[in-house]
Amino acid sequence: MEAKSGMDIYDQLWAENQDVADHTLHTPFLQHMQLGDLQADHYVAFMIQDFYYLVQVTDMLKEMSDKELPEDLSIFMKDRYDSYKKYADATLQQFSLRSVSDITPGPAIEKYLSDYKGIMEEQDPIFFAVALLPCERLWLWLANQLVETGCNAYFTWKQANINGHPEDHYRNLLDANLTTPEQKAQAEKVFRSQMQNEHDFFASSLE
Repeated sequence: MEAKSGMDIYDQLWAENQDVADHTLHTPFLQHMQLGDLQADHYVAFMIQDFYYLVQVTDMLKEMSDKELPEDLSIFMKDRYDSYKKYADATLQQFSLRSVSDITPGPAIEKYLSDYKGIMEEQDPIFFAVALLPCERLWLWLANQLVETGCNAYFTWKQANINGHPEDHYRNLLDANLTTPEQKAQAEKVFRSQMQNEHDFFASSLE
């Protein structure tokens, strides 16, 4: 990854992968959400897969937060775990679910979670932080791109994801821990792979 003038690693990762974001926005699933004519069963299936993803990533964050890590990474993992756990618990309660144990992950989510697990087990902890960022940044961007009004049945998804400041959690952390060309190159590899996993999840939700 070659440094771009005026960009830190946080912004550069996004800029280098804007193409994947654009392709994701134009998947049939999101385009039909925007039009308001997405079949409800496709949306329900998408949400069920997302519930499974949410709980599994929360569990991985718990494992990461229990590790002995440098102070900044430890604070980050604990903060992200607390946030994900609160959201996961509220989501399960909202839909009257005790757990996600009866959900079978589809191929896209199964690969996505497998990649997370590989990063968690085989790479330095900073790259698990990098792996989390595509979801947080992409969903915020997608929600802001979708042209919907309150009359659209899927406006609630836009509303739920349109606000957020992932830079508050990631920017300084990435700047402090990704300093060498090798680290930045690996961060780009992880980020792009996870962006592609996000794309594939949306793409597989309406084929």
